[in-house]
Amino acid sequence: MRLRTAAAGLLLALTACTTGPSLENRGEVTAPPGDSKHLTIGSAGFTESDLLAQMYAQLLNQAGYRTSLITVANRELYEPALESGQIDVVPEYAATFADWLNARTNGPDAAPVGSPDLTTTMRALRRLATPRGLTVLDPGRAVDQNAFAVTAAYARRHHLRTLSDLGASGLKVRLAAGDECVQRPYCEPGLKKVYGIDITGIDPKGVGTTQAKRAVQSGQDQMVLTTTTDATLDQFGLVLLADDRHLQNADYVVPVVNRARAGSERVTKALGKLNDVLTTADLASMNRQVDSWRRLAQDVARTYLRDKGLLK
Repeated sequence: MRLRTAAAGLLLALTACTTGPSLENRGEVTAPPGDSKHLTIGSAGFTESDLLAQMYAQLLNQAGYRTSLITVANRELYEPALESGQIDVVPEYAATFADWLNARTNGPDAAPVGSPDLTTTMRALRRLATPRGLTVLDPGRAVDQNAFAVTAAYARRHHLRTLSDLGASGLKVRLAAGDECVQRPYCEPGLKKVYGIDITGIDPKGVGTTQAKRAVQSGQDQMVLTTTTDATLDQFGLVLLADDRHLQNADYVVPVVNRARAGSERVTKALGKLNDVLTTADLASMNRQVDSWRRLAQDVARTYLRDKGLLK
């Protein structure tokens, strides 16, 4: 398995992808499922995406494929490359990708189609992906959603385990998050509407950044917007509050493949082996090994697959 393809030349090629389904043919499946011997796995360039791409590649290698990995951090580049067959497989997140494809298909002002319900989200995602020559494989158990954390001491002092507990407490909360939190329905508006949390202000320090976590750790802010697979919460003495009323969308990990090159049952079976074992906690643990322990994503992925009996 080659770990990286020459980035410069391929990135130039990706910007000129024109071999996907034509506009007049979209709305129908334009090619039967293919089974290419050499598959290119795409990563979006952050730790978790690298880990998922490595696991996909290693499982496909074991199934008899030759694989290459490429990092293309911009979805505006890698999704058209996936349509054209220059990338064959990518790890994606169901609700986020559904909304992205919806905006690309129906315009930036299109109403979101991702929702907290996984079945509804997957139905919308597959409806949007199929005309583009893409097949969305089944999601597993792992989900990387937006999440909210407070200090463990704060949670103990106020008897908080869930966001509902926080709303019922009547506590005033300053939230460390991205500045878009003021408008996003999953953030300040949703916390107020769904949970009744008294958000007094947004501290625009970003999503899950070190600066944001330190602001909560120090007591400057009371809560931080992060993700369910954040591997560093314990370093700051933080714990997640459960989203018990399901405010967040169903961002389950899903493999997306180019149907004409990687739509075979053999690919589906190889990647589907992760579904029964990979959990949100597993992803957080692997993220920690890469980000905090400085292990290579390739090695962490291999160890995990071997420990789970998926790799010889």
